[in-house]
Amino acid sequence: MDSLTQACLGAAVGGAILGRHLGRKSLLAGAMLGTLPDLDVIIDYGDAVANYTYHRGFSHSLLVLSALAMVLALLSARFITRWDISLKRWGFFYGACLLTHPLLDAFTAYGTQLLWPLDVPPTSWSSIFIIDPLYTLPLFVAVIYVLIRGYRPRALTWGLALSSAYLVFSLGAKWTIDARVEPVLAQRGLEDAPRLVQPTPFNTLLWRVTVVDGSDYQEALVGLFDTREALFEGFPRGASLEDAALNTASGQRLRWFAGPFLSYRTQMKDEAAGLIATDLRLGMSGFHPFSFLLAERLDEGWTATVATGIPERSAGTDALALLARRVFSPGLRLCPSAFADTSSTTSGKECPSFKTPVQESARK
Repeated sequence: MDSLTQACLGAAVGGAILGRHLGRKSLLAGAMLGTLPDLDVIIDYGDAVANYTYHRGFSHSLLVLSALAMVLALLSARFITRWDISLKRWGFFYGACLLTHPLLDAFTAYGTQLLWPLDVPPTSWSSIFIIDPLYTLPLFVAVIYVLIRGYRPRALTWGLALSSAYLVFSLGAKWTIDARVEPVLAQRGLEDAPRLVQPTPFNTLLWRVTVVDGSDYQEALVGLFDTREALFEGFPRGASLEDAALNTASGQRLRWFAGPFLSYRTQMKDEAAGLIATDLRLGMSGFHPFSFLLAERLDEGWTATVATGIPERSAGTDALALLARRVFSPGLRLCPSAFADTSSTTSGKECPSFKTPVQESARK
């Protein structure tokens, strides 16, 4: 989640545990602890893919943060004697403020390595977007209120309860969308295909469903209150380039991090073709912010290069306005590709079928 949300969560948790002893100081300390794990972004791991995939690694490990909480609790109990705070309460304070950060991150699609250093794929429950005002607002209001008025345990309790209830709602909404598209995919033999269900930006009412279908991938926008069957649109995945990408260390690392939800393409760079991989999980249709140059074609083969980030365009106000229109209009069946070019004459039209010309042309 974003830094403001993590700071508010840490402040609310810290204030709820030690507010009676430390007052406003507990909120400030909790906010700092709540943002501490994200300081790993200042570390340079060597290339763009490494920086991308090692983020939310050791600093987000439940094992590492539990050990850190224990050390901080022992030091606080030993040297901070001004307040009568037990070792157990210090441990609860540090543990809760630190561990809630990676647990909240795990609800997003990015992926959080909760069990680092164990070699297991990142955890990603994908039920909330990385920025969601409805989750942040109750925490923010509660924290500001307590900072102004002084320790108010009921306000912090309400903030934490409402934000937690929203997380539960997001899981229920995801389950509902998943159940709704299951029969649609089963009719086409894709019930066992890799599938990712996640919310579109800033809300949990409209969901994006991505299904890897061999050399292509299918996408649909499904609203929580939609009454008609989900319609999928196909896109080429560039699967013919996948083996070349996996022959590079960066390509293997990216596959471990993002799973099968990657697309590949070539792009000319300085008179040489470059092999580019894009993480399909993040952003939205037409606006995937994380793409990486993995290799260059020299002579007859691909040669791995230092992975670098490829700038991609971000969603503009037109695309976001179209997204808001779809969120609040359950009867509007927009194709995912409508967001990629809001100036197109096809923008706002419904998806015509499960297999679209976008996909069929890619097969030829």
